[in-house]
Amino acid sequence: MVGVDYSHVTIVVDDLDETAEFYQEVFDLEELPTPNWDTPVRWFRIGNGQLHLLDDDSDPAAVSHYGLHIDEFEPVYEGVLDHDTATVEPFTDRTGHGIVDGHPPVFYLPTGTVQWYIRDPSGNLIEINYPNVDDIDESVVPNIVEREDVEPGDGPHPGDIYGEFGFQPADD
Repeated sequence: MVGVDYSHVTIVVDDLDETAEFYQEVFDLEELPTPNWDTPVRWFRIGNGQLHLLDDDSDPAAVSHYGLHIDEFEPVYEGVLDHDTATVEPFTDRTGHGIVDGHPPVFYLPTGTVQWYIRDPSGNLIEINYPNVDDIDESVVPNIVEREDVEPGDGPHPGDIYGEFGFQPADD
């Protein structure tokens, strides 16, 4: 069997500096040295992999996305809401759950895994993943909603990125 792991993800951005600032401020990412190419790029470390921002006029995909595991939910939640160029994707057309008292819905699966969807300043869709809804401070994140369109089932949940067959966060 061939060993496979992610090395990096490249996303198209329409304002390289603004989008880089978003990732640095909200996720506290370390910027890496970047080649001097004809097309401007900026690279950031994410765990053992990298996120590459590519300045281009292409439109971001509407539903294609990448997921980020975070080990603290509240600072990211507040950082996104405080960042005037980022947006939350509430998916109200799919779930029926909308913004409550200014707070967008944060969804969790029957297993307790949190899924929150946001768009960076260039419109790229990001799925924010957190392993345990019970660890979230509801005074900071008050609109937590169970995904009603997901059936619990027995054993590892196929839609859950954590668990026996999913992503395993590195121990610090």
